Amino acid sequence: MKYHHIGIPTDAPRTGEIYLEKFKLYATDHRQNPYGIQWMRYLPDSPLPDLVKTVPHVAFEVENLDKALEGREVIIEPNSPSRGVRVAFVDEDGAPVEFLEFE
Repeated sequence: MKYHHIGIPTDAPRTGEIYLEKFKLYATDHRQNPYGIQWMRYLPDSPLPDLVKTVPHVAFEVENLDKALEGREVIIEPNSPSRGVRVAFVDEDGAPVEFLEFE
């Protein structure tokens, strides 16, 4: 695993937000922040788990997403929010952790 970014929930709009309609959230680009912070602003009817919407998550790049999920409590099933990337979230002792696999 390799550190990728940290996602922090917020209620405040941020410059450069991108809207992800499928998840009903706005997110900033972590690459535009020197510390890899991705601000996440969820709409009230976002279908994502409350744990993800309320607790910061750490994200790791993995070579094999399916293998990284083995034996873990998956809270967001593998999906593709953008071309060339698959992601999933797990609950690690009450903290959300994101895994990303890139083509």
